[in-house]
Amino acid sequence: MDALAGDVWIVLPPLLIVVGLVGIVIPVLPGLVLVVAGMFVWALTENSPAGWVLLGLSVLVAAAGFVLQYLVPGRRMKQQGVRTSTLLPALALAVVGFFVIPVVGAVVGFVLGIWLVETGRGSSRREAWGRTQHAVVAILQGWGIELAAALVVAGLYVVGLLVT
Repeated sequence: MDALAGDVWIVLPPLLIVVGLVGIVIPVLPGLVLVVAGMFVWALTENSPAGWVLLGLSVLVAAAGFVLQYLVPGRRMKQQGVRTSTLLPALALAVVGFFVIPVVGAVVGFVLGIWLVETGRGSSRREAWGRTQHAVVAILQGWGIELAAALVVAGLYVVGLLVT
């Protein structure tokens, strides 16, 4: 029984990290949070100065990733004329699309939502499509920032395995 409990603590950190990375690529789970949780579990089981330092670095990287994933795309969208009030209906349509069209529904709903809001505000179809494209690029940029932060944290986990 004790050996099984010990094995769980060995398997749990990389499992959380992998599930977190998948959760970023397929946005259903809070990916970066799960990756940091994997590091936290590892630091608890390792209980060494190196483990705690690497956990601290992981938290800093994740915090920077969280902040940058919203600031950078938000600034980009403001520069291109996409308002925050445009994103709220687009996110609502993304949620609806997620349930109506399997796999790609959230993306289709989000893009359609931005385009509909922009054309409803009196923008020409060309302007609305341009703003939609800028919003999609900004969202992908935020996704990329989150993925990069999670990969750095996963790399710190690998460093921790090699060092300890």
